[in-house]
Amino acid sequence: MTYDNVKVMITKEEIESKVKELGKRISRDYAGKELTLIGVLKGSFIFLSDLVRAIDLPVEIDFICAKSYQGTTSTGVVNVKMDTILDIEGKSVILVEDILDTGKTLSALRETLLSRGASDVKIVTFLDKPARRKIDISADYSCYTIEDRFVVGYGLDYDEKYRNLDYVGEVIL
Repeated sequence: MTYDNVKVMITKEEIESKVKELGKRISRDYAGKELTLIGVLKGSFIFLSDLVRAIDLPVEIDFICAKSYQGTTSTGVVNVKMDTILDIEGKSVILVEDILDTGKTLSALRETLLSRGASDVKIVTFLDKPARRKIDISADYSCYTIEDRFVVGYGLDYDEKYRNLDYVGEVIL
């Protein structure tokens, strides 16, 4: 599926290869540990789905829904719309996000999970966009670092559209 206003940046095949590679790395790093992955909805659902199948370990999966964007702009306020269910006390947690942009959402969520007793909280993001960072935070794992462009596909949206693309593309507004 292609759109006239979306320029392909990362193909389906490139995504599949990177996610498998990342899954192997996480499997090595967490061998023998109890691991919980928490996906940040809605953007991470496709990435998380592919990532957990690439991890060769038993994992628990949960979700949290946090929103800080309206259209192409960050509102600067992190609103948790749906919270996690699993008890994470004493567990290693990986927070799974589609894109690390300003850092406000992931910083707030990481602090929340640590306050709930997680032994450690690492961040895995599909895309890292350091040019827009407002908070001093970095991903522990990342598939791609991109320039400051507005991208969609593979779970990323523009006003809830384009999430279903199997590639990542830049929106030409």
